[in-house]
Amino acid sequence: MSDFKVDPDFTITDEQTLRSLFPAQTALAIHKCQNLLDSYAQDFIRRSPFVCIGTQHADGRADVSPRGDPVGFVEILDQHTLAIPDRPGNNRLDSLVNILANPNVGLLFIIPGFDDTLRVNGQASLVTDPAILGGMSVNGRQPKLAIVIKVSEAFMHCAKAFRRSHLWDPEHFQDRRDMPSLSKIILDQTTGAPSDAEAMRQIDADLEVEYKKSMY
Repeated sequence: MSDFKVDPDFTITDEQTLRSLFPAQTALAIHKCQNLLDSYAQDFIRRSPFVCIGTQHADGRADVSPRGDPVGFVEILDQHTLAIPDRPGNNRLDSLVNILANPNVGLLFIIPGFDDTLRVNGQASLVTDPAILGGMSVNGRQPKLAIVIKVSEAFMHCAKAFRRSHLWDPEHFQDRRDMPSLSKIILDQTTGAPSDAEAMRQIDADLEVEYKKSMY
């Protein structure tokens, strides 16, 4: 497959041209954005077991990282401040390094079964305060740090994307077995996966064991 190249004649390069393609924002879309977490936003966060964090590296590279835990794992410290526990991962530390370079982050809170979402933007810092971390322990394991976010914007996002995608509709669920396992994909992309099916099954089983040992 040859590399695709965008035709510059059809590239939008300024905001005025962009906005000319769309109707003007409604007053409601503008005014729904708040600079704090009201009771509705707080209730949404307390119900959410999953949030995506958007960050940006000093050189401009963007990244989005999923974070999941038991319902209500994101701590609401006050109406302007959130704390997200950092759980064990692959130690790439992409989001954390990005925050050190550029504290501006965007969050998308998701609740299973809800088509609407909550968006929160703010400035993040990495915190090791025991007073914060102490309440974030799961299975007796305390996180090494928390991402503390000072909220600058918070607003509900409409259901269109989730309804278009049928994300929660079981009739649209796909069979994970239609693609290779995560272990095989990564091995194929790197050192090479074993050709022996039994050896590959053992690697997949070992990953499941590792999940159970290293979730917290």
